[in-house]
Amino acid sequence: MSPEPRINDRIRVSEVRLVGPNGEQVGIVRIDDALRLAQEADLDLVEVAPQARPPVCKLMDYGKFKYESAQKAREARRNQQLTVIKEQKLRPKIDPHDYETKKGHVSRFLSHGNKVKVTIMFRGREQSRPELGYRLLQRLADDVAELGFVETAPKQDGRNMVMVLAPHKKARPKSAAKAESE
Repeated sequence: MSPEPRINDRIRVSEVRLVGPNGEQVGIVRIDDALRLAQEADLDLVEVAPQARPPVCKLMDYGKFKYESAQKAREARRNQQLTVIKEQKLRPKIDPHDYETKKGHVSRFLSHGNKVKVTIMFRGREQSRPELGYRLLQRLADDVAELGFVETAPKQDGRNMVMVLAPHKKARPKSAAKAESE
């Protein structure tokens, strides 16, 4: 069945519950009378609740209705926020300078409003010391606590340990803050 509501002559029932153009209840009327009323008012008869017994139809300007619903859908899409997950990979034996660089990347991602998946890759004998990776992830989470919070706690996943950081709700993406200041 199509998502479009049936209108005018496409409505194939003997009687309908009719709603007037201003939302007032007209009552249960024969389909011929409803179509005649719609024609006299220069409006369309639109089936708004086909599953009801009898089906509910409303007198309205169908073209205007379609246009307004398309505008609402467009506005809803514009206000929708797309969540992006960035990934940052670390090793348990990371150099302090390299850690600072990776921490800077994570901070930048969070300040732009993106989630960050931090992965620690274990190799060889490093796999027998998962607590090193756990401590490193905790340290990173503490270092970027003002920008984001731990959404998914660190967990071992085969040779990797994964943690997800999400930005705080109050923090707006920098691009939005920049656009407002201009």
